[in-house]
Amino acid sequence: MVVADLLWLASLFFVGYFALVNGSYLFIHLVSFVVLRWNIRNWLFKPTYDPYSSPFLPGIAIVVPAYNEEAVIVDSVRSLLNIEYPNVEVIVVNDGSKDGTLEAVTDDFDLDRVEASVPFDLPCEAVHDVYQSTDRNLVVIDKENGGKADALNAGVFFTDQPLFCAIDADSMVERTALLEVAEPFLRHPTKTLATGGAVRVVNGCETSRGVITDVGLSKNRLANIQVIEYLRAFLSGRIGLSGLGGLLIISGAFGLFRTSAVREVGGYSTETITEDMELIVRLHRHYADTDYRIEFVPYPVVWTEVPTTRKVLGAQRMRWFQGLLETLWLHRSMIGRRKYGMIGLFALPFFLLVEAIGPLIEGLGYVIVPLAFILGVLNAPFFVLFLAIAIGIGTLLSWLSVLNEVISFRRYRNPRDIAALLGYALLEHFPFRQWKSLIAWIALVRYLRGNAEWGEMVRVGFD
Repeated sequence: MVVADLLWLASLFFVGYFALVNGSYLFIHLVSFVVLRWNIRNWLFKPTYDPYSSPFLPGIAIVVPAYNEEAVIVDSVRSLLNIEYPNVEVIVVNDGSKDGTLEAVTDDFDLDRVEASVPFDLPCEAVHDVYQSTDRNLVVIDKENGGKADALNAGVFFTDQPLFCAIDADSMVERTALLEVAEPFLRHPTKTLATGGAVRVVNGCETSRGVITDVGLSKNRLANIQVIEYLRAFLSGRIGLSGLGGLLIISGAFGLFRTSAVREVGGYSTETITEDMELIVRLHRHYADTDYRIEFVPYPVVWTEVPTTRKVLGAQRMRWFQGLLETLWLHRSMIGRRKYGMIGLFALPFFLLVEAIGPLIEGLGYVIVPLAFILGVLNAPFFVLFLAIAIGIGTLLSWLSVLNEVISFRRYRNPRDIAALLGYALLEHFPFRQWKSLIAWIALVRYLRGNAEWGEMVRVGFD
């Protein structure tokens, strides 16, 4: 009887917690719908003037950290050089690559080694050489390996541009994306510290010379499940959090920052493995007493290659989860503090209770509740309720994200692709979510042991 009672109480707890988690997600997604309806005209507004003639557009340095990116670096740089923006320089930071990354970019773009040394010290590992193009605003910094944050700091402290855009080497940026993601800096030039654009999955898309020519789905199921994840978390979720004033993450794959603000807080931290989230939280903390803005702009898009094997994806998700735990621990004094507004009172508690603790409790729930049902502790209606909350609401959220895409963004136009996305929204919940919960538990153990590491993303290259 004691065991049965404990299983019954545990089942009640899991159902309640699943309701809290999914209810929070549902609230954020509903906010994203409202925000989209309110702001769609501003986001879709196209100026009648020629943006290239505007004296108000600030210069932007695009910083591309690159480690063993030989398969994708040339296409990525080519897409960046094709961006529609009047004053932009591209800074590729070769972070001690062991493959042909440096040779690929220097040979393809005919770069020359700069004979003079860098006239100032950069807060990064030793710089070997600097290469520059004679006819393009393209610079390559070749340095010792120090990690992504260290490579980003090399570019951030090297440039003299007022803004910099951090972009992953495995990404392709749409040609108008930089103009669109810079728009908040024009509306609120003294207040805006950072903006982020949408990150989408390039796997399955057709590309030509650094440009997406046709948007589609991959033949790889794991990649397509991640399309659903990105639509839900990296699009709808961030629209909602930004609308609530609680944006904690601007993806390292596509973020625009005020250079002086990032320098003022010391640049990217080399002590954490998710430097993008930690930087945003640190900016919120440092500028809490000022009138500042950190926004998400959903229409500019960067397309990124996602893992296609469980091994690589598992390593990526363990890194993300460990980085979340690191950031929450480093900035734990902000949680629940009114001084930090929505960040302290809503965003950080949400990430702690839902994003950090949620997957761990979810994993236990997937084991204990079915076990209680099999042992006869739970009746059928209660077990159906559990499934409805755990899987039904999650599927609804994914379908709402697909609906957001179809109505507001329309990158996926093929009806078969849309139908397939709705199907993958169901497939995601078994066994993918259970596998992610297991990954979260493994990541927690590694984090507690102090065994946090990056893992390596093997690039396949763009189609």
